[in-house]
Amino acid sequence: MLSAARWRLTVTLLGVALAGAACSSKSTSDLSAPLTPGPSAATELQRRLIEAKPGAIITLAAGKFEFADGLSLAVDRVTVRGAGPDATILSFAGQTTAGEGLLVTSDDVRLEGFAIEDTRGDGIKSKGADRIIYRDLRVEWTGGPSEKNGAYGVYPVESQDVLIDRVTVRGASDAGIYVGQSRNIIVRKSRAEFNVAGIEIENSSQADVFDNIVTRNAGGILVFNLPDLPIKDGRDIRVFDNQVFANDTPNFAPPGNIVASVPSGTGIMVMAARGVHVLRNQLSMNKTAHVLISSYFLPMTDPYFDPLTADVVVRDNRYGAGGDDPQGMLAPLAKALGGALPPIVWDGVVSHRAVTNRPSIAIVEPSTVGFIDLGLNRTPVDLQSAKPSAQRPIAVAVREPEPVVVPQDPL
Repeated sequence: MLSAARWRLTVTLLGVALAGAACSSKSTSDLSAPLTPGPSAATELQRRLIEAKPGAIITLAAGKFEFADGLSLAVDRVTVRGAGPDATILSFAGQTTAGEGLLVTSDDVRLEGFAIEDTRGDGIKSKGADRIIYRDLRVEWTGGPSEKNGAYGVYPVESQDVLIDRVTVRGASDAGIYVGQSRNIIVRKSRAEFNVAGIEIENSSQADVFDNIVTRNAGGILVFNLPDLPIKDGRDIRVFDNQVFANDTPNFAPPGNIVASVPSGTGIMVMAARGVHVLRNQLSMNKTAHVLISSYFLPMTDPYFDPLTADVVVRDNRYGAGGDDPQGMLAPLAKALGGALPPIVWDGVVSHRAVTNRPSIAIVEPSTVGFIDLGLNRTPVDLQSAKPSAQRPIAVAVREPEPVVVPQDPL
């Protein structure tokens, strides 16, 4: 039989143990239980993002969360998961600070199943975040197209192994889905509409853009190389099996942005990039041109940048009506050609800094698919010197890039 003293000691130790267990359980549940909307939800979500350990899953319940400040995540191997892009909504309509809704600077992050609305800056930006997954997301500016909207919907930059899957973006004043200065990229099964540019791959290499719906933007899919960036020579990009139609929204980019020069009604535009294959896309009702191949045509001072486009293949696409109301810089040329442009337009620029480099532009389409070489010859371009020709350039065989595989893709 226990003595009274030993009995009191046993009870005391048991109480301490139970209290410790309760505290441990409370701490664990604080981080793992689904977060629900409410007055403290914004502060609590940022706390979870800061205190998360690698491997953590931060779950957001259905409902509308209100934020006055942006969020940030800097912990590797964290998943942020909502109940679906139409169920879990992170609203930044009351955001008082500039910047993005969510900034990710860590590796192996998964963002899935929620929406971000009405940010003052970009919707979701990730920088230097390798093996990131954007899946089943929506980013939207609910007031419709406006130059006051944030520039980018989803915005991974300076990263390797980027997967964007089933993402919808509406209303971005630059590009809805943008990947910049990155390598090994997949953008698939997504929808971009009512943006200035629907999908943009910029100064990036090894990218597959496929099975997307791109409509009602100023420009549909852009593959660009731009000067004055650390990575200049983006190449080996496949744009295939996309539906690119009725890109007819007036260009609402703020003045000075490079995309402000993209003519409204452009389906797919390739500018200053290398090794780009445009194949098996369905293109229709793009009022300027279905496919536009262009050199970099703006003034520049970067001595290491080559503004010419080369090693481009356009093949096996399906073309509907379009080119009947060309916009922007192409409008005067179209007027001189009878008011319309054919499905495929190349600016014909082959010279830069007194060096002529006949690029390989392979138009592997039936002769019934219209083509025009504007014959602009050299940079900087002078539209008054155009010598249009319907003769297709002599195609040189261009190796098609291998399919992109990202290690975090479960498919």
